[in-house]
Amino acid sequence: MTRTTVVRAVLAVLVLLASLFVVLTQSPRLGLDLQGGTRMVLETRDTAAAQADAATTDRTIEVLRQRIDALGVAEPVLARSGENRIVVELPDVQDPRRAAEVLGRTAQLAIHPVEEPPEEGTAEEGTAEEGTAGRRVLPDEQGRPVALGAAALSGAGVQDAEARFDSQQGTGWHVALDFRGDAARDWAALTGRAACHPVGDDRRRVAIVLDDKVISSPQVDPSVGCGSGIASGATRITGAFDAAGARELALLIKGGALPVPVETVDQRIVGPTLGAAAISASAQAAAVGVSLTALFVTFVYRLFGALAAVALAAYGVISYAALVALGVTLTLPGLAGFVLAIGMAVDANVLVLERAREEYQNRSRRSPRSLRSTMSTASRKAWTAVADANATTLLAAGLLFLLGSGPVKGFGVTLAIGVAVSMFSALVVARALTDVAARFPFVDRFRTVSGVGAPGRVRTFLTRRRPRPMRTPRRWLTVSAVLVAVAVTGILVRGLNLGVEFTGGRLVEYATTRTVDADTARSAVAQAGFPDAEVTTADGRDVSVRGAGIDDDGVAAIGDALAGEGGGTATKLRDELIGPSMGEELRRNAMIALGIAVVAQLVYLTARFRWTFAAGCVVALVHDVVVVVGAFAWLGRPVDGVFLAALLTVVGYSVNDSVVVFDRVRELWRREPRGALPALADSAVLQTVPRTVNTGAGALFILAALAVLGDGALADFAIALIVGVCVGTYSSVLTAVPVALLLEAGRPAPAAAGRPRTGAPRRTARDNGAVV
Repeated sequence: MTRTTVVRAVLAVLVLLASLFVVLTQSPRLGLDLQGGTRMVLETRDTAAAQADAATTDRTIEVLRQRIDALGVAEPVLARSGENRIVVELPDVQDPRRAAEVLGRTAQLAIHPVEEPPEEGTAEEGTAEEGTAGRRVLPDEQGRPVALGAAALSGAGVQDAEARFDSQQGTGWHVALDFRGDAARDWAALTGRAACHPVGDDRRRVAIVLDDKVISSPQVDPSVGCGSGIASGATRITGAFDAAGARELALLIKGGALPVPVETVDQRIVGPTLGAAAISASAQAAAVGVSLTALFVTFVYRLFGALAAVALAAYGVISYAALVALGVTLTLPGLAGFVLAIGMAVDANVLVLERAREEYQNRSRRSPRSLRSTMSTASRKAWTAVADANATTLLAAGLLFLLGSGPVKGFGVTLAIGVAVSMFSALVVARALTDVAARFPFVDRFRTVSGVGAPGRVRTFLTRRRPRPMRTPRRWLTVSAVLVAVAVTGILVRGLNLGVEFTGGRLVEYATTRTVDADTARSAVAQAGFPDAEVTTADGRDVSVRGAGIDDDGVAAIGDALAGEGGGTATKLRDELIGPSMGEELRRNAMIALGIAVVAQLVYLTARFRWTFAAGCVVALVHDVVVVVGAFAWLGRPVDGVFLAALLTVVGYSVNDSVVVFDRVRELWRREPRGALPALADSAVLQTVPRTVNTGAGALFILAALAVLGDGALADFAIALIVGVCVGTYSSVLTAVPVALLLEAGRPAPAAAGRPRTGAPRRTARDNGAVV
């Protein structure tokens, strides 16, 4: 066994053991749809001292995190939505009044002089009391009681606070403070008075207080003169800080430096959005889908397919452990995407195994080659396709995370983790398993056992028929144009059934005299004509319904349906409209993030291939997105956050497929510099179709199970992806490649000397007009 194989095997075992440890010792972070809790929407307001912009809202979030800790919530979710809204999700918190009281207070930061130390026992540790002279007594950062005079500065006077490291003067980590305007003069007066007391005297200290808690009480430096104070408007707080402590103090000071009012605009106690039956059905769908995918891969590729299925299981364990370790919140769409990623992770394994089949066929014509050598060559030649396909996906994931918000940002994290782990499972776990298996003489001698000795049904069919799909590329573009036209017609004629996230809607709460479980309540709301409404329950007798298009008659129909399903009498407790602003912000941010991601992919693919190839990929991507959206318009299915996650998945799938085809075109082009590009494209398409078909089939097994067995929202997710996978499989071959061919046909011949920088061969007069 070679050293490389040993390293791969050891690395795979270590990562798997670490992943199993995480899975067994840590619990996943569940979203409200799986666990329930309190959901609040807060809105920051402008004041005379500060504007409620994005930066201020981000600083407010950091102050709110400190307050939420006081509620005992270990893993809250706080996210900015738009410029001035904050979405707060508190899983398993059932006291929203207390949450609103703690979160709704305006951040107050003040700087006080420290007066005579209080007598022993004036204040208990952790409390704030009034001393005998009317002084406020608070525990300092060490827990010692200090007496505070009247506040000399408010947080609005702090312009900036930053953690810095000073190695020249030996002070190490410290916090640099800058004051603005009149606050600089107030700071000079405060420190000037404190400097009149002896060094070591408590009255030489100043106390920085955030929301009735002393977060720092430094002494004025001995170099500061009595009465003069620190007059520069800038100062620094030194002490035994490490990097984390200095940054935390700076963050607290900055967070309290912009005290803007916070108003609660939406607040709800929710049970799990999905009932136990829905979650159980989703789990069954995932198990069935993954099992069918593993059986399919084993059937097609036999022993090596079975090993790929083992690597697939390893992928599931490692990626799940990564999600848990990073604290990613798991919601139902996220779990569905995770399950789908397991099916799509087989792609890299299929690429290598299909390449191995090609190498075996070539070997039989030339000279004998060992199975290990065949697999090594196949892995090496498939590497560029794997790298480029995953690089484009990682690029999109990074931009979605940086530029998106809400579910778009979460999708970027999940997508990046999935891509990284899938490459590890294919290039390390699966490669180690196949290297070991290939060393057995029985496997090496009987290639049909390994699964690479036979060309496969798809490849055999194509070899016999030898079709030439790129002989008339305009024909395929005509078909694509018709599909796009039908989709656009559906959007214009039927319109999009936008969900409550995008349009706003109506929130109605009912109290029933008898207990109604969550599944029964959802069934009743669906019977009333609102199957897509979000239904949550609390205490078995409070039912909350949120959805679009609920008019007064709909409110009455829902109440009657709840009463008819065994709820006794249903009384309306709350009825209010939810504005669409959050949906508009989400839509705008998602479109901006998606647009920039597409442009970035275009730049990357231009650098790695040619701009004509990159344009073909982007046209196919846009084609797929429009067709999926149009299909949902014709079907009347809801376009909501779940659909948005599905659409982003389609984007990654489409680019991945197209890159694999163009990678093979580039390889053949380098091998035959004077060959006609349409003929080379035909060969590339025929060679990569088996991989495309098998990868798509693996994903469709899981999607079909999710569509049949899953809950309503999960079924919509699966339907969108079924359409996306089918259309993406078509467009990666019959839209992207024809677009590139037509664009190449109109290009002038490059300079006679040298090769293009992308490695593509130069054209000559003997190409008979073909573009190469």
